[in-house]
Amino acid sequence: QVQLVESGGGLVQVGGSLRLSCAASGRTISRNGMGWFRQAPGKEREIVAAITWSGGTTYYANSVKGRFTISRDNAKNTVVLQINSLKPEDTAIYYCAASSYDRLSYPEIRSSDYGYWGQGTQVTVSS
Repeated sequence: QVQLVESGGGLVQVGGSLRLSCAASGRTISRNGMGWFRQAPGKEREIVAAITWSGGTTYYANSVKGRFTISRDNAKNTVVLQINSLKPEDTAIYYCAASSYDRLSYPEIRSSDYGYWGQGTQVTVSS
């Protein structure tokens, strides 16, 4: 089993930045694709960014391209989401997730591909 714990959320002004971290424990996530999702009040959960097990390929939702960067450190069993130029519409709970599959060559973007989820971290952008 994999346990995921997110950190780094908070309250930030428009245009600010945050660095969200996801620490995995229980076993290595080095073989798993990883993703960040978010859910705003009254909205469905949506994919924000994803990265393959090797870190070689990434995916970003159109709404965050150029502002968000996903990266991973397999030696430290961590995944990071750097978020810049924050907008009010970025306000949401952000979740880290680990894929149920090993060593896929493409980043997974469906929530159903992910079998392990963190508890989430709140990001609030104030205008």
